[in-house]
Amino acid sequence: MTSDLDLSLEPYIQAVCEKKIKGLAILDVRKLTSISDAFLICSGNSNRQVTSIAEHIKKELKKKGIKPLHMEGVKDGQWALLDYGHVIIHVFYEPVRSFYNLDGLWKDAGKIDANTDMNSVPVNHS
Repeated sequence: MTSDLDLSLEPYIQAVCEKKIKGLAILDVRKLTSISDAFLICSGNSNRQVTSIAEHIKKELKKKGIKPLHMEGVKDGQWALLDYGHVIIHVFYEPVRSFYNLDGLWKDAGKIDANTDMNSVPVNHS
């Protein structure tokens, strides 16, 4: 059964999955915090790739009329945060993701399956 949240995430998931990312995790955080409904967490292999992924997401969502409320860390390429209100997208440089371990920090969040046929995008179900 697909929820309204799952459907509202489609443009965000599509924008994220259009680039070569690693370890996509989609967390339903509605029962844990009021700051957002969902976190999308993914990684890149380098600072440049993180910047490229974040800029691509912003550009693709803007084409659909979706603009971020806030962005930070995009130029540094360590941890880019794109805040769209009900969805927050985290793009990490892989070693930084391991260090901060948001996936583990929010382990009580519900996991959402991306239902994507993008063969280069492993979905993290841990």
